[in-house]
Amino acid sequence: MDTTALPSWNEGPARQALLDFVQRVTTVDGPDFVQPADRIATFDNDGTLWCEQPLQVQFFFAHHRLEQLAAQDPSLKQRQPFKAFLERDMAAIHDAGMKGLFEVAAATHAGVTEDEFEAIARDWLSSAKHPKLGRLFTALAYRPQVELLGYLQRQGFKNFIVSGGGIDLIRAFSEEVYGIPRDQVVGSSVKTRFEIKDGRGDLVKLAEIDTFDDREVKPHNIGLHIGRRPILAFGNSDGDLAMLRYTRSGPGPRLALLLHHDDAEREFAYDREFRLSPLAEALDHAQEYGIDVVSMKRDWRQVFAA
Repeated sequence: MDTTALPSWNEGPARQALLDFVQRVTTVDGPDFVQPADRIATFDNDGTLWCEQPLQVQFFFAHHRLEQLAAQDPSLKQRQPFKAFLERDMAAIHDAGMKGLFEVAAATHAGVTEDEFEAIARDWLSSAKHPKLGRLFTALAYRPQVELLGYLQRQGFKNFIVSGGGIDLIRAFSEEVYGIPRDQVVGSSVKTRFEIKDGRGDLVKLAEIDTFDDREVKPHNIGLHIGRRPILAFGNSDGDLAMLRYTRSGPGPRLALLLHHDDAEREFAYDREFRLSPLAEALDHAQEYGIDVVSMKRDWRQVFAA
């Protein structure tokens, strides 16, 4: 066992469970050995790998894009749901939920090619900062999780992001921030149309959701896009519960982890009251479902990189 691994994790049950699990599944002659091809680990993104408060990063990205579009078409300021998002009407945004947030984000990029979207996203991410913490959003990846991703990769795991957030926005930074290639990202997506213009073929985004990757849709998309049941999964909300239980339901050694945001001093403290992505059932029934709860306050020595 590599006792020097995960230096940003405090000594305790959570870190030990991770180290013990990895040792068990990678010990060649051991009873719990898992072939490298089956060492699949899935991670939610918002609130699991990086900060999602006071709203998910997707909101700030969509809001920026909406402001640009509203400057060209002022009528958007009076049309719902755009009016609520432009005015940051929190009650209306919470009522719309995560799916409503993604629908607005999808509408703001309709007619844009995938390559154009990538350029827009990268340009925004290069300068966009968190309104309270004052850091670039890309600097708000959790250091303990980045260490865990690297550790798992060195131990022969293949890491995937399985997120309710937009797949293309995450692909714009996943490799640089997490070391996860874009083809190992599963997320919410919009429908596209193939077009040829001036001899060039492109995929053009439509203002219509293809899949909203949350709750029971997560296991569905894992089966569709990954084709193997994970042996390790990490989430932070009820939206991840189906993925965690799907992981735990397989044969052989399994580990499902749930990050509890209970550190108001270093980040934010919240769970069931966060209406866009609440944590209630998963937290209340974690022991019953065989899920290990990770306390940000207790289990993490450091939250963000210095």
